[in-house]
Amino acid sequence: MAAPKRSGAIRKSKKGPSVGTGGHGRKALEGKGPTPKAEDRVYHKAHKAKVLSERAAAKHGGQQRGRAPGRSKVAEELVTGRNSVVEALRAGIPAKALHIAVRIDMDDRVRESLKLAAERGIPVMESGKPELDRMTDDAVHQGLVLQIPPYDYADALDTVEETLEKWRKGYIRNAPLFVALDGITDPRNLGAIIRAASAFSGHAVIVPERRSVGMTASAWKTSAGAAVRVPVVRAPNLTNALKAMKEQGVYVIGLDGGGDVELPGLELATEPLCIVVGSEGKGLSRLVGETCDQIVSIPIDSAMESLNASMAVGITLYEVSRRRGA
Repeated sequence: MAAPKRSGAIRKSKKGPSVGTGGHGRKALEGKGPTPKAEDRVYHKAHKAKVLSERAAAKHGGQQRGRAPGRSKVAEELVTGRNSVVEALRAGIPAKALHIAVRIDMDDRVRESLKLAAERGIPVMESGKPELDRMTDDAVHQGLVLQIPPYDYADALDTVEETLEKWRKGYIRNAPLFVALDGITDPRNLGAIIRAASAFSGHAVIVPERRSVGMTASAWKTSAGAAVRVPVVRAPNLTNALKAMKEQGVYVIGLDGGGDVELPGLELATEPLCIVVGSEGKGLSRLVGETCDQIVSIPIDSAMESLNASMAVGITLYEVSRRRGA
């Protein structure tokens, strides 16, 4: 007698995974793709570290944006606190926006800040305290934050070439005059040097891209508005820039206490000139010093060790200006 037929599919006795279809059409299974990086996962500690790093960069800034392709862009600088903000606005520092806390306790500084911002056409934006805390990385802002756009640096050699061309065509009466900074990191020194360059017909201030001061709010303030008239330009490598300037007919002199020429005897004052100043402690770097046509010293009382960088530049620019006017 034949065995009765079983209804339904025959089940395999062997256990384990079997090949399936994964679904058909719209019901088909889709992969989730590659695993995101740790810093991109909001729940991961690496993501928090990345956010904190970006906030710190936004607060303190870094290398400023340049015109040449390939240079990095950085976050804008923030001026925080009522005294600092109103002083920055009084000094005419370029500003992108004034952020003010909602329902801020008004005083004379806040009123003056709002008045100056309105006169200059600076947008005023109301923000909650948590937003200002986040923006400033929990700095003391007193409900007032000024947003400073990155300084737009021109290329040093392009500026030198353009200035020489204008002088040769008679658009500029005096020979081109530049100041280059070697290893100076204090923005107040930069601001004071810009101010001196403006006072004595300087055409540009040159700073290297690395290990150098940049145009911060402090530099703007110290320049007392002179940064609007005298551009700050950047060179990828200062030594190479000075060599290229010499090839274009610019004489390069370095300021140092042990110079071989004293300032009153500077015969190159009437020529196209670049004055290089080093930091007060270290002075000129070796390569920059070797590139200079002359090392010039300023006679001072023997009791004084050295001059502040901005003072040395101011005295030298005055002597150059005096000799050119003679």
